Amino acid sequence: MKRVIIFGPGASGKSTLAVRLGEITGLSVIELDKIFWRPGLVPTPRDQWVKIQQMLVEENGWIMDGDLGPYDAVEVRLRAADTLIFLDFSLVRCAWRALRRSRERADFWLWLLRYRRQSRPVLMDAIADHAANATLHVLRNPEALRRFVADVVRKYRAGQTRPGN
Repeated sequence: MKRVIIFGPGASGKSTLAVRLGEITGLSVIELDKIFWRPGLVPTPRDQWVKIQQMLVEENGWIMDGDLGPYDAVEVRLRAADTLIFLDFSLVRCAWRALRRSRERADFWLWLLRYRRQSRPVLMDAIADHAANATLHVLRNPEALRRFVADVVRKYRAGQTRPGN
């Protein structure tokens, strides 16, 4: 686990998981939302986003969190990743978390509502096409997430995995 991508619908906990895994592994965490969205929540044009990602994936080890839905160009990250984590949480759970954390724009809510039918299938196809050699972890509930993190902690404590190896 040296090049990690975390996907999932809005408010599924991608950034929280990325920070936690960064603490455990020592890998740098890259929050894609902070890089992709320009002031006023204007998206980065696709050709520029591809170039930015090409630079980001050149680093030795990283954890990238972010799912930009229809704006994304995931193939660059997928080809470079060795580990994929998909937080496949329910709409109700994500909507509740989004309501608790902040006010969101209408386009966020539309994306969240359509995620399972539209974004998820596109993402799964992209994973099959561009990340066949990566390990995919699909976590469908908080208990599965807790077990996954506990397993990563155990492996790092046991010395089975070292940052940068």
